[in-house]
Amino acid sequence: MKISLGLPRPRSEEPPPGPMPRPASVPVSLPVPGPLRGLGDRYGRVATDLRLSLTDKCNLRCTYCMPAEGLDWLGRQQLLSAAEIVRLVDIGVDRLGIRELRLTGGEPLVRADLVDIVAAVRLRHPHLPVSLTTNAVGLDRKAKDLKAAGLTRINVSLDTLHPGTFARLTRRPFLDRVLAGLEAADQAGLGPIKLNAVLMRGINDHEAPYLLDWALRRGFELRFIEQMPLDADHGWTRQGMVTATQIRRLLEADFALSPDPRSRDGAPAERWEVRRRLAGRVPEDTAAGTVGIIASVTEPFCGDCRRTRITAEGRVRSCLFSHEETDLRELLRAGAGDDAIARRWQEAMWAKPKAHGMDHAGLDAPNFRQPERTMSAIGG
Repeated sequence: MKISLGLPRPRSEEPPPGPMPRPASVPVSLPVPGPLRGLGDRYGRVATDLRLSLTDKCNLRCTYCMPAEGLDWLGRQQLLSAAEIVRLVDIGVDRLGIRELRLTGGEPLVRADLVDIVAAVRLRHPHLPVSLTTNAVGLDRKAKDLKAAGLTRINVSLDTLHPGTFARLTRRPFLDRVLAGLEAADQAGLGPIKLNAVLMRGINDHEAPYLLDWALRRGFELRFIEQMPLDADHGWTRQGMVTATQIRRLLEADFALSPDPRSRDGAPAERWEVRRRLAGRVPEDTAAGTVGIIASVTEPFCGDCRRTRITAEGRVRSCLFSHEETDLRELLRAGAGDDAIARRWQEAMWAKPKAHGMDHAGLDAPNFRQPERTMSAIGG
């Protein structure tokens, strides 16, 4: 496959002339060690999972993510180019120990060069797991090409199977398009397919057992995600969200859950083996599959976080709830060498907060301050 992304020739590792500006997100008082290895932080965590956003744009308007009118989208020149994206992946894999790549958004399918980006990454890193987080709108037209380009698998956001509820949650009547995209991805072999569902109290929480049954019958792995305070309208409340405990109770009416014996290994989802109840009581002997629950609010897993995020305009975000970001795009466009870019990335991750953008966990803590940027702008 011929790939032409205007990739730069290998650069000298000497930094550009003149002093290198210090990243704004690393406080001067923070002791940054000289020789850093990988993307470690002050708390002993090492990031090996890169979440890289391709765009802030999205064709849905999910109520827990962005306002009905959308956001002020970034201009084309503000976004990382395909060549810049591939170069950052190169630096992450070759120099900083990245072992897994997730392409996110916004909605990454809206980028016309998505297939070319995947193909370029695969050509340079044949064994790197490359996944895509998507709402699947339009995936039916691109699934085969993405598989051929080297995409490993997909995560699809799907909160409901009811058209009316879908339209209420996303403000768009596109459920049929999502299901068509899922079908195409399954046929193309983009598996294992994972589904991400956010339950909203009084809207779709009653659908939890039905959604799980539907996913199990199709061989999809469903993960329920606690709603997090990353909505543009800042309407999130701890009392209004559906917690992990409540999710398990909803499921246990029809299913028996037992801890998955496999190691969690830094994954955000706690997995459970699922057995259907017979006559509403005795569970089947054989597990029908698994379900995951991502409990960022009530059962935080920050102590084993292994993720580093880069936004669509090339800023390192060390924590999903950070209030500071570190610009790599300026170095890319100023002609900096890979060593200088890697070093700034390391410094940003060294400053990673302990949990939830603070020195302690607690999205419902009195001193928690919601980030100004929404999930769509951050990149999940």
